[in-house]
Amino acid sequence: MRAGARRRLLAAALFALAAPFACAEQVHGYRFHIVTGDDSAQTRRIADDLYQRLVPLSAMFRTELAQRRRMVYIAIGPAALRDVAARKDDCVVISAFTSSAVWRAVVAGATPARAAAMTAVYAEPAPASQLQLAALLYRRPVKAAVILGAETAHLKSVLHGAAALEELAPGEDINRVLNRIASHEVLLAMPDSGVYNVDTLRNILLSTYRHKQGVIGFSADMVKAGALASTYSEIEDINAQVADMAAAFVATGELAPPQFPRYFQTIINEGVARSLDLDVGSAARTFARRAPARPR
Repeated sequence: MRAGARRRLLAAALFALAAPFACAEQVHGYRFHIVTGDDSAQTRRIADDLYQRLVPLSAMFRTELAQRRRMVYIAIGPAALRDVAARKDDCVVISAFTSSAVWRAVVAGATPARAAAMTAVYAEPAPASQLQLAALLYRRPVKAAVILGAETAHLKSVLHGAAALEELAPGEDINRVLNRIASHEVLLAMPDSGVYNVDTLRNILLSTYRHKQGVIGFSADMVKAGALASTYSEIEDINAQVADMAAAFVATGELAPPQFPRYFQTIINEGVARSLDLDVGSAARTFARRAPARPR
């Protein structure tokens, strides 16, 4: 088969997989359906890679698990997650490329039956990995602080004991909170639009710079904007974890709990590291957990 024909065949398969679909009576066993919220080039890349990871799972379908005929929706991004959460069919939902804050808000608005059949691979880095990166950068355990807003209050239990927690009250001046954490060496940033936004980010970065604090950001873009470092996950990293989660569900019938990214790599702002007098070693620069290669 020529390359062009293979691409057209794959495109057709992807269209069938991503087009709107509801659970139907003729569906037998578990089937996967990728739901997208847009048709951007990045979304098509996500769907393409994920489709190829899910195809081999068809061989794992087990008849004893197929007595309840269910569709497994893979929701790519917040819009797709809201779409599938509102559907009334008996389907399982695995969310990806959506923050933990948005996922929790959508689940809170879903029916109990739908919420029980939903899980996710969050978009933001795992706090444990971020704190481990901070220790590698400083070559020792560090005193870290976290500023939590309304969107990240649910992370208190995750971060308890690992970092000092400060809450930004509605309408409170961010500078007051920054002054309260001035004695800490590292600010661990969590994706919360009430804390980190276009109006506050520059001020936060300047304040922490004056206090000689390193900011562990929550994305590669934040590091490029002036944060010290961050772990981050590529499309293939998230998709590999989604495929792992889907395979485990097919094999056992049990849906894994929502989780932070398992696979990641590291980005470091070398200029910021020098300004903080950090001698960054190879352990920090190479800190990563690689995803397994995609099946061919």
